[in-house]
Amino acid sequence: MSVRIQPFALTIIKNNNNHHNYDNNIYIDNRKNLLHYGNNVVILLITIVYILSNHIGLCLKESPFLVEKTERLTVNKGENVILNCAFEYPDKTPVSYVIQWIKGSSDLPLYIWYDGYPPHTGPGYEGRASLYGQASLNLTQVREEDQGLYYCKIFFLNRPAKSPVNASKIYLEVHAPPHFKVKPPDTVYTKFGEFISLPCEAVGTPPPVLYWIKDREKVTPNSNLKIGKSSELLIGPVQQTNIGEYACVARNQEGEVRSAARVVLAGPARIIRPPQNLTLPEGREVEFPCSAKALPSNVTVTWYYNGTEITAEDTNQLQNRWSIKSDGSLVIRSIDPDDSGHYRCTVYNGIGTPDSASAWLNVEFPARIYNTPELQFLPLGLSGMIKCHIRANPPIQWIDWTKDSRRIEERSSTNLIDMKNGSLRILRVTHKDQGQYTCVPYNKHGTASAPKTIQVIVRDPPVFTVKPEPEYSVQVNGEIKIPCQGVGQGIPKKGGNWRRSGGLPLPSQRAKVYDNYLEIKSIKKEDTGRYECYLQNDVATIIASTRLLVESTTPHAPTNVSVNTSAFAATVTWQPSYDGGYEQSYKIWYRQLDGSDSTWKTIRVYPEGSTAFTLFKLQPDTEYEFQVYSHNTVGDGEGSPIVRARTKAHDPSRNPSLSIDSHGSSYLPDLAKSTAPPENLPIGIMPTENNPSIENDLGIRLGPPYDLRIEKVAQGYSIRWKINPGPQMASNFTVICKLRRDKMDPLVSVNDTTRENKYLVKIFKPGEFYEIIVIANFESFPPSSSQPFKYEVPGNSRHSKDKAIAAGVVGGILFFIAAIVLSVCTVKICNERKRRKAEKAYLMVTCPIMSVTGDGHPHGDSPMPLKSYDESGIPGLANGQQYTTYEWETNRGYQDE
Repeated sequence: MSVRIQPFALTIIKNNNNHHNYDNNIYIDNRKNLLHYGNNVVILLITIVYILSNHIGLCLKESPFLVEKTERLTVNKGENVILNCAFEYPDKTPVSYVIQWIKGSSDLPLYIWYDGYPPHTGPGYEGRASLYGQASLNLTQVREEDQGLYYCKIFFLNRPAKSPVNASKIYLEVHAPPHFKVKPPDTVYTKFGEFISLPCEAVGTPPPVLYWIKDREKVTPNSNLKIGKSSELLIGPVQQTNIGEYACVARNQEGEVRSAARVVLAGPARIIRPPQNLTLPEGREVEFPCSAKALPSNVTVTWYYNGTEITAEDTNQLQNRWSIKSDGSLVIRSIDPDDSGHYRCTVYNGIGTPDSASAWLNVEFPARIYNTPELQFLPLGLSGMIKCHIRANPPIQWIDWTKDSRRIEERSSTNLIDMKNGSLRILRVTHKDQGQYTCVPYNKHGTASAPKTIQVIVRDPPVFTVKPEPEYSVQVNGEIKIPCQGVGQGIPKKGGNWRRSGGLPLPSQRAKVYDNYLEIKSIKKEDTGRYECYLQNDVATIIASTRLLVESTTPHAPTNVSVNTSAFAATVTWQPSYDGGYEQSYKIWYRQLDGSDSTWKTIRVYPEGSTAFTLFKLQPDTEYEFQVYSHNTVGDGEGSPIVRARTKAHDPSRNPSLSIDSHGSSYLPDLAKSTAPPENLPIGIMPTENNPSIENDLGIRLGPPYDLRIEKVAQGYSIRWKINPGPQMASNFTVICKLRRDKMDPLVSVNDTTRENKYLVKIFKPGEFYEIIVIANFESFPPSSSQPFKYEVPGNSRHSKDKAIAAGVVGGILFFIAAIVLSVCTVKICNERKRRKAEKAYLMVTCPIMSVTGDGHPHGDSPMPLKSYDESGIPGLANGQQYTTYEWETNRGYQDE
């Protein structure tokens, strides 16, 4: 194989004054772009130019290289090696020459030699490369990076341009034992189920082979042991068999190296020496230990005082009197009474959850007086208190009281009571109680205070002249004025001051205090509550309270909600609030927190007005939220505060037939075996064919109620049922009676519990259809329900009543129509009679009575005939007198009868 190397051309010029001049810019023509080299290269080429400038007119141009085939040499790391270079003078005639050694494809020679001048050595070869023989290279302390292809070039000077140039090619292979580029960590802490990776990477010549061993055996990949592409060992999920020591081995013909790593089952930090409660006198030094054991052992210890972390920037009463020792102990120097409290330490090593322990520090000190006012007032005729503010630990044993320099024997007077807080109480203050008092407290450590002098002055207290009523009721949106007035020194004439109990503010912009009244306008529901009128001066504060009830509102939120749970049930109890003026009922809202279904569910509380209710069919060991809402005629009230409670865990020892899952936890079956149920048996959980009790896949026999019967008794209707004994008898039964109406959802009529296998219903109405379900509730097993039982209450049918009502309505309508017709007819008849009577009266006035012998009526054209005497209402015509009667004839007057 031959290689053609592009030679370079150098032009050297020497002037007549024998001074060495040369161009500072040196160019290399390699048929590429013009290149400038760094400082080392410039120095190298300047040296060559300087050497060649001694030969005037010499020009080195392109000449062919004579390259032998590649020679291979093998050497161990750290040894010396000679790289031979073929050398032969042209025509056997010695001439001047230049030697270059180049490695690989580098453009810069690593070694240049010219006779009589210092050689140039490239970076990394200083002190290790030298000339051996005529042109060979002596390389000492061989390194791994020295491996590669080397070229030797010899340029003979003063030769024709086409003269060949000697060259050699040598491949140097440096054998080195393997060594690690990446090692696995010495210790890896892990937990069961985790995934870990142990990295390992090594180099050497020849390239080493990597493998892993554990417990002196080569690791064979399996389901949780794998070797990655970069020779890392992948372990996971970690099992007990994976715990131990692993070694990564790199081997080639020059040697072997290994790096070990321990896989350790990590453990969280645990306190092995917790702090203990201490009681010490003030001024002493206290030390709370907090030693921990952990794997890994890099434990961080943190201390807290009354829930606040103790840090270097701590500004509380501890200040600079505390320190934490290397073993985690907390030291407090010169303790004082304010250092008493709760101290807690936590330890953590990054694995699991922190462990903590706590202790109380009780600092004892003698009794002492603090912040006691020197001037105090007592209310005449009322109970009063002479205050002596005391601190003591342990509590005070007695107080020496004096009045006007004479010791008070409180036992000698029934009007004096020595209070445990240090004060002296006077049951009924008189003018004799005014004077100068002193108090000196003592406990088992004695006293730390000198006698404290207190000047006591007796004055008249304020007095109510008008008090509010105990309770007021007002309609919503209405207004009210509540009176309150008093007298006393320092009391304003406008009356007493007003406030709401519990620190609530008075209704903003709607409440006004004036002319001895509290006035509230546009009253709202939230104004319901207790109001206090108080009179205050330097002597005493007296209070008169009243309760304001706002009616015609929704009820107020229930209070004091508590929950008592079992494995499958929860009993909720509460205290009712003001009902808004109407009877109230309740609903319970609840939801599951430890599950995917976190929607709120509701259930109505029965019987009405109950303040306790039990929820069944809950999941064991599950946290729930509960809230109670009230309701009245006006609407729904506010909900109570939400209360959280966790149901108790199911105890398998009480029911050992429960199944165990793959994690060792017991669980409850969702459904029992599905078989055809006998008649009138539960449909929610199916019984077996031959027994009305229930047997699920685990062989647990449950006892749902069955064989429901209803019997009419004197008090109402008695519901009875049967139940087979299961692994646990039912705690109680829930009876649900639903009123069924056509094309309507069932309306709940009864929802109550009983501990017996019977229940008395008093609200059944004759002729109604009811659906009855009985649920058996177990303390530590899911409840099971009976099959719905339909029952029609004997008596008048609701449909007959409906028909009677319809018939009555239709009859009423027909009667109304007939009455209208009769009324119209009557009116017409009456009008006709009135008309005829008017005609007759008219004729009697306008026509004189004719003689029986006359020739006729002068008004022969009159169209109005006369009535008979009896029919006429004219007096004298109906008395039986004989008068002549005339009848109407056509075309003539009257004709005598």
